[in-house]
Amino acid sequence: MPLHMTKIAFGAKSWDDLAGWYEGRSEIRLTTRYLPKRHEELVGGSLYWILNHALVGRSRITGFSKTADGRCNIELEPVLVRVHPRPKRAHQGWRYLKGEPPRDLAPGEDIGDALPGKLAAKLEKLGLV
Repeated sequence: MPLHMTKIAFGAKSWDDLAGWYEGRSEIRLTTRYLPKRHEELVGGSLYWILNHALVGRSRITGFSKTADGRCNIELEPVLVRVHPRPKRAHQGWRYLKGEPPRDLAPGEDIGDALPGKLAAKLEKLGLV
């Protein structure tokens, strides 16, 4: 079973902003300072995007490469898949995803009136959702 990671969609204010990052691109690369120690397990897994304190979408990780200045590129499939929103605190950089990943939304499935990430997290902490 592949390993997954999470990253905040810094600068995106909405799903449309995040989706706009993918429009018309044949490849997506994110640059990070260090190669993840478990990078081999991440290939075939997904990078899950955090937007407004919730996991909202994912892209499959296709590989890793080094840059000329010694940094690392995380190479992603240029397809953004919407997932069932799950509360997730923001963090710097990337983190490994613990537990089961959120399921993909089926074609035509609507997320309905999903709770905002912060509110959902507080209700979950109280055991109400």
